[in-house]
Amino acid sequence: MEILQKNTKMDSVKVTPRPNNKKIRIVKDFKKNWFAYMLAIPVVAWFLIFCYGPMWGVLIAFKDFKPLLGFAESDWVGFKHFIDFFQGPYFWRVVKNTLLLNLWGLAFGFTAPILLALLLNEIRAGIFKKTVQTITYMPHFISLVVVCGIIHIFTADEGVVTQILQFITGKEYTSLLGYSSFFRGIYTFSGIWQNIGWDSIIYLAAMSTINPALYEAAEIDGVGRINKMWYITLPQISPVIIILFIFAVGGMMASGHEKIILLYNPLTYETADNIASYVYRRGLREASLSFSTAVGLFSALVNFALLWMTNRIARRTSEVSLW
Repeated sequence: MEILQKNTKMDSVKVTPRPNNKKIRIVKDFKKNWFAYMLAIPVVAWFLIFCYGPMWGVLIAFKDFKPLLGFAESDWVGFKHFIDFFQGPYFWRVVKNTLLLNLWGLAFGFTAPILLALLLNEIRAGIFKKTVQTITYMPHFISLVVVCGIIHIFTADEGVVTQILQFITGKEYTSLLGYSSFFRGIYTFSGIWQNIGWDSIIYLAAMSTINPALYEAAEIDGVGRINKMWYITLPQISPVIIILFIFAVGGMMASGHEKIILLYNPLTYETADNIASYVYRRGLREASLSFSTAVGLFSALVNFALLWMTNRIARRTSEVSLW
């Protein structure tokens, strides 16, 4: 009987639930850092309004969109615009040009800042090093329109680059931007000139974290500068290089259309016209909104596939990846 009475008393006792520690931590963190949360609100709002909000407009890629009818009333056409693009006369040209321009950028534009950072890291004269850094950083802060204007002037009939090329080859040239064979070189190396200094900053920052004892031990063993760069500096900054390379490959199908539009012309469409410039012409000039949206969506999907594959390969080979 006493045992039964004790059990009934225990059953009658109310068990109070434990407080949610996660909620308490969130509330405490918000009270402590409320100002930082307030500063983050405009950033989050910007991404929601301008990045995530317009994503529902991708639906027009599957519709015959007419602005007067709106999104809801426009007719569904399924994958018609994708099929038209794949079977169109410019599909292989724009895809090939997009890939080749970006492969040139990876081969020359991606490696150039690494080489500059390696060379600057070996310079001991502070004044000379700062002078070189200042000169190489400056073009990054010039407006892209101004940069393209400079390129037009330098590659004109009497431009400096044209005159040098005529002196080297012994041939007469008019404006170099009128030759499709020169466009990829002009586009790539002008981009290197504009961004090499700025892009080298992150590599110099990574090199500053390398333990000096590694270089001291190498000097004791009689290792030269080139071998120190190859066996110490590059391996130490390889995680940064891999991460930036993943980002570069993940954006291959979305190369800067602004510069291409400012430089190309009908004479150079054969090598200059890429997916981004093609979308610009079809979407804004010809008002084919649904078709251009379909092409842009295809480009985004290919970019995601390239990003995923590159990240997977990097994780398997080097154990460094984005996720």
